[in-house]
Amino acid sequence: MLETDTPRALQQALQTLEREFAALPDFRAGAASGLDTVLADVAARLGDNFPYFHPLYAGQMLKPPHPVARAAYALATWINPNNHALDGGRASSAMEREAVAQIAAMFGWREHLGHLAGGGTMANLEALWAAGRLHPGKKIVASSQSHYTHERISGVLQLPFAKVATDRRGRMDPEALECLLKAGDVGCVVATLGTTATGSVDPLPEILSLRERYRFRLHVDAAYGGYFTLADNLGPEARAAFDRIGEADSIVIDPHKHGLQPYGCGCVLFRDPAVGTLYQHDSPATYFSSHQQHLGEISLECSRPGASAVALWATMRLLPLEGGGEFARGLSACRRAALALHTRLSADARFLAPFEPQLDIVVWAPRNGSAQRIFDEAARRNLHLALARLPGAFFGRPEPEILALRSVLMKPEHEQWIGRIWEILDQATNA
Repeated sequence: MLETDTPRALQQALQTLEREFAALPDFRAGAASGLDTVLADVAARLGDNFPYFHPLYAGQMLKPPHPVARAAYALATWINPNNHALDGGRASSAMEREAVAQIAAMFGWREHLGHLAGGGTMANLEALWAAGRLHPGKKIVASSQSHYTHERISGVLQLPFAKVATDRRGRMDPEALECLLKAGDVGCVVATLGTTATGSVDPLPEILSLRERYRFRLHVDAAYGGYFTLADNLGPEARAAFDRIGEADSIVIDPHKHGLQPYGCGCVLFRDPAVGTLYQHDSPATYFSSHQQHLGEISLECSRPGASAVALWATMRLLPLEGGGEFARGLSACRRAALALHTRLSADARFLAPFEPQLDIVVWAPRNGSAQRIFDEAARRNLHLALARLPGAFFGRPEPEILALRSVLMKPEHEQWIGRIWEILDQATNA
């Protein structure tokens, strides 16, 4: 079941890499004794994991990277470049700039400032840090269904934070947002295009209309959903939001989710390159081999793995970010899988399926009985789902919060496995 062609391709690539350094005097680092034994122990320990690679894992936002990303990342570790500066990784720094430019172009940006980060948290930290520097002391607001990292980051930055109510589909309520904006103390609004709980897409056109009147900075957290701008089967509301994502001041996207990358690989983008002036520093311990601006001068992080950039560049070389391409078709397949599961749930009297998925995340609850019991019974049958505490109003229930079931169908293969997933879910529910 595990993909095993990568090691052969990696071996050939290693031989090519070694030839690039053929002018050096011969040098051989000895292999550590006991390597085989230790790796066997590692493999045995790693078996204590959920099968994230398998279509019957339909729980959290977890899946293996693409084979080319896995191989390219491993290949880069023989060099171990550090993309803090050109001294630490000339080739990988150039690959990072090229890869980030392709992501920016996906959102319609030719000019931009951006770089990779350790993940969505660090990427959002930089976006909100910039917002705080440009609107000092002003409030950051995000929907009540946004990722908890925004409130936490606001605390780190010592900026006030407020939550905006959502509608019954988990999307930011523009009227509730305007009520907060009228106070005049909001510096940045975070719009989420793909919440992690329900995959809901905030109504970006309405938020942009409010920006015209209230002049706040707009940050789009598309860590999970950003790549869906390439999908050809979004509903009209989600499509309208993604079509205007390029009007944001900053965007975050996580290549280590739908971008098929190993953890951790996030990306932050700024529409105005002048934001780079906020990063200026005067450290005496810097790099002097190049007069070109290096990535460490536009990042809060210093040492960063060049291997992440190499893996991302290789993946986009194989699977370009273009509408109708193989990568885009995979995203559309994920949404079709979610719609297919939602259709079955909606037609079954045993379940409450509150709203059609906007991306590829499905949420539902049993009308009677326990979500926890179904979760446990499904796992015993090798179907791995997730649990989520969501507002009862989403399900038309009076309770403030209920425990619901949740499924992230982020593998294109899920589309072909919906029948099997439904069969096991049916058995688990009736057990």
